[in-house]
Amino acid sequence: MIFNKSKRIVIKIGSSLLIKNNNINTTWVNKLSEDISKLSKKKIDIIIVTSGAIAIGCKYLKINRKNLKLKEYQAVSAIGQIELINLFKKSLFKKKIKIGQILLTLEDTENRRRALNARDTIENIFKLKGIPIVNENDTTATSEIRYGDNDRLAARVAQITSSDTLIMLSDIDGLYTKDPKKFKNAEHIKEVKTITENIIKSASKSVTDYGSGGMITKIDAAKICMASGCRMILTKGSANNPISKLEKGKFCTVFIPNTNRYNAKKKWILSSIKNKGSVIVDNGATKALIKGKSLLPVGVIGVKGKFNRGDTVSILNESTNKIGIGVASYSSDEITKIKGIKSENIKERLGYISRGEVIHIDNMVLIK
Repeated sequence: MIFNKSKRIVIKIGSSLLIKNNNINTTWVNKLSEDISKLSKKKIDIIIVTSGAIAIGCKYLKINRKNLKLKEYQAVSAIGQIELINLFKKSLFKKKIKIGQILLTLEDTENRRRALNARDTIENIFKLKGIPIVNENDTTATSEIRYGDNDRLAARVAQITSSDTLIMLSDIDGLYTKDPKKFKNAEHIKEVKTITENIIKSASKSVTDYGSGGMITKIDAAKICMASGCRMILTKGSANNPISKLEKGKFCTVFIPNTNRYNAKKKWILSSIKNKGSVIVDNGATKALIKGKSLLPVGVIGVKGKFNRGDTVSILNESTNKIGIGVASYSSDEITKIKGIKSENIKERLGYISRGEVIHIDNMVLIK
């Protein structure tokens, strides 16, 4: 089974899939909800990244998208966003699944602190037994509307949430040597381990009637996924129950990463040229870190430098020898206030709590 080892899957839905015969394709959404319900029962975390706010907004307002100016796109998107999220809410509610809406721009996922905030929100939606539904914030992200970056946004969401699979549901059943809509001799590519110049050249720049992304943006998304240790599956999603059909062997192209998620994150942390500061830990914390535990505030005895949440910092032992590098869950000022206390007392000291640890084990690399 294609999802046997999957624990967290991002499903990207293209605009063209939500419109059929010039009407909103409610039946397709309901069938997708059936698939999502089955995956959820297997204890797989699901994140939906969907396009369609502008397409559905145009249908709702009964206007032609092609006649809109850029600023009008944003207004139509704001109206369509409500209809889009309501479409999924009604459909998934039938399966007793709650949803949480998250609006992001590509910039949100590339700014470390904002990306961490987005990740934490998604994690907390999972804790509340809900499914996050992510869409572009078209009202502020003008470049995303122009270039169709929802494909890349889906890849960034997969990256920041440490997802193992991104399923790209599109209007094409994978990657071809040529555009199959134009060339009958185009050959289907089942598997990609390296994105070559030939693949980039063969990627079609065509767009759908309702979407703004073409094959180029999907190749860009695949690059992000593969570098993050996440595989990407590109398949045609127009048929009902597209995920179930994928499990049964439906045509697709699988982009296989050449590294796992842990090694990708480890490489990213180690690649930080200059750490913003240091956290000094006691001997008890040092032993706990070696055993694979997160760094808790109770084990912190000092802070050096000025840094913000999401910055990369050095971890020093009592002798101030560097024993590791990690991504701070709190700023230097915040850690100074909570050092030496138990995690359950963080809220009392700060007035709020972001996480229970100063540096999570998943965001840490120890130096041997």
